[in-house]
Amino acid sequence: MSTSALPRPPLATILERHSGHRLWLGIVFLVTGLWTLSLLDAASKRLVLAGYHIIMVAWVRYGINLLFMATVLAPLHRRRGGGQVWRTRRPDLQLLRGMVMLGTTLVFFSVLRIVPLAEGTAMNFCAPLIVLAMSPWLLREKSYVSRWIAVLVGFAGMLIVIRPGGDIPPLGVALGLLSAFLQAMMSIVNRKVSQADDPMVSLFYGALVGTVLTSLLLPFFWHAHTPGLVEWLILISTGITGAIGHFLQCSAYRHAEASMLTPFFYAQILSASAMGWLVFGQFPDGVTILGIAVICASGIGIAWVEHRRARALPVEPIDPV
Repeated sequence: MSTSALPRPPLATILERHSGHRLWLGIVFLVTGLWTLSLLDAASKRLVLAGYHIIMVAWVRYGINLLFMATVLAPLHRRRGGGQVWRTRRPDLQLLRGMVMLGTTLVFFSVLRIVPLAEGTAMNFCAPLIVLAMSPWLLREKSYVSRWIAVLVGFAGMLIVIRPGGDIPPLGVALGLLSAFLQAMMSIVNRKVSQADDPMVSLFYGALVGTVLTSLLLPFFWHAHTPGLVEWLILISTGITGAIGHFLQCSAYRHAEASMLTPFFYAQILSASAMGWLVFGQFPDGVTILGIAVICASGIGIAWVEHRRARALPVEPIDPV
């Protein structure tokens, strides 16, 4: 029997299989990218605990990131049909994004100096909920009761994690909340800049702005101690893992919609907990795990609601050309 005589699946089935394959590919890229960024966080925490100033760590992280972008990721982007990563339609937004990104990095490094890796990561998970709370004013998006419920539930989870009067110092709590706020600002700027530029352009300018600004600050914060071989390897790894992690995240969105990928962001708490235990011997206790679960449930729940709402919206007709 010839293969041409075999019944062929309908086009809808073929597209469904292809879509499912791309979705799983997007999930794999995203989760791998998040685990790679947990390696960056663990390396940064080890360096700041060893006494290196956060400016020095950030300078090496962004400098190596920029070098890796220019020599590896940018040529790969061009071979895949992309343009030059330095060509931007909105240099003002790219500058703002780079400055916010650097501020986020410096504050989170400060958090890691005080707070265990899992708890610090969990506090950052409140950033999407902050975006939901501010989106009606900053993004002119419609507000829904479900979004406010998610914000309140996520805030309750945050209170469980930090447990005012508990083990996390007040300074660590304050820096953790500031880090989450800056992460939210970063998400809002990302939404705006994504309408003008390719994500790879944003990655390039983020590394460029971070390198320039930390280079200006470095003379005031240079660590007098010369790093040994192991410390140099850890320092260099921060730039490589940062570049690869963000590149994998960008690749994930080429294969799946943001609403489908959002719940999988919370898989990073697993990698953060694992790295905190393996590298620093820190593992969240039962109450902290409960708070983390509440934050994750809040984020996953609102992502599911938003996905169903988006699918239920009527498709606007396209005017004939």
